[in-house]
Amino acid sequence: MRVVAGLARGIPLQLPMHDLRPTMDKVKAAIFSSLADRVPEARVLDLFAGSGALGIEALSRGASSATLVDHHAKASDAMRFNLQKTRLTATVHREEVFHFLKRNTAVFDLIFADPPYGKSADATDFAGQLLQSPDLARALAPEGIFILERHPAPPPAATALFTLLRQKSYGASEVLFLSHPPSPLAAA
Repeated sequence: MRVVAGLARGIPLQLPMHDLRPTMDKVKAAIFSSLADRVPEARVLDLFAGSGALGIEALSRGASSATLVDHHAKASDAMRFNLQKTRLTATVHREEVFHFLKRNTAVFDLIFADPPYGKSADATDFAGQLLQSPDLARALAPEGIFILERHPAPPPAATALFTLLRQKSYGASEVLFLSHPPSPLAAA
């Protein structure tokens, strides 16, 4: 895995040594191609960050700041190593994602989340929890985009928190681009 474009283009990234399913370079390139002009100067949050690849990619492409969150110690170590290697700067939080969101007061233009996929029917559905999280919705800027990578599933129903903008499949991964629902006042 490497940085695909920007200032740190081509620099390989270290993966933490724990149960991790990193975003493939081709999926990462497609995500950032879809975001195009929204990345420069964006405030970025990378949840379940693992190696920090999505936040680092955003910084490499001109994001103004990035906050990387993962509760695994090895992930935090890998993120710090990758930031040093790419000479990019971000805030790294070794913390459980939902605890971070609960105490967070910052607002972000782009929020990436690549939670673990459940390997069994009774596994925790982190993607579903994120889609229902008012704390996550509060962290997303009014015109922001929430990019969620998950195991392919039926499209989520529109909720009071998020509206689906686009859904793309890449083999065993699916990427959802979501935003705040339109204001009822805007429709009037």
